[in-house]
Amino acid sequence: MIAGDATGIALAIAKRLVEGGARILLTARTPQERMRLGDELGSSARVVNPAALRTHLEAGGGVDLLFADSVPTTRPLLSHVKDGGAVVLTTPAPPPAAVHDLAAELASRGIRVNAVAPDCIESPGGSAASLPPLGRLGAAEEVARAALFLATDATFTTGARLPVDGGLRRA
Repeated sequence: MIAGDATGIALAIAKRLVEGGARILLTARTPQERMRLGDELGSSARVVNPAALRTHLEAGGGVDLLFADSVPTTRPLLSHVKDGGAVVLTTPAPPPAAVHDLAAELASRGIRVNAVAPDCIESPGGSAASLPPLGRLGAAEEVARAALFLATDATFTTGARLPVDGGLRRA
């Protein structure tokens, strides 16, 4: 499940999950966005109004993976994450302490909590930013791959914050 507006990185994550055969629940604010995303993602995706998210979660029995933009967005949804699941935060600057604290809080349920920290990512209508050491802007798809790695393959990783920034933080 993806909590938050289904644009940019969240939409790239949704597409990858659907391509992999997952059933997803995501939010979009307007009826037009919900219809467009439903058409784009197909029958494996359920696109709902953010205000109706909790109702759909309660009816669905919980989620294995939760992708959200921040700890405050995530908190009200934690009771719906299945034990042994994963939470991945996707905001550009998740505070490392917040990621670590949430990971420690959910460790007893076997829920792993990690974060991607994207920067220098292309966006429609974005301004020309300074390029990172790799010499190009990244794509939302590249952030999505990192987020999916943390959610599915990094099974002995929790409390981590992975920069996806073309080396910017190392320069």
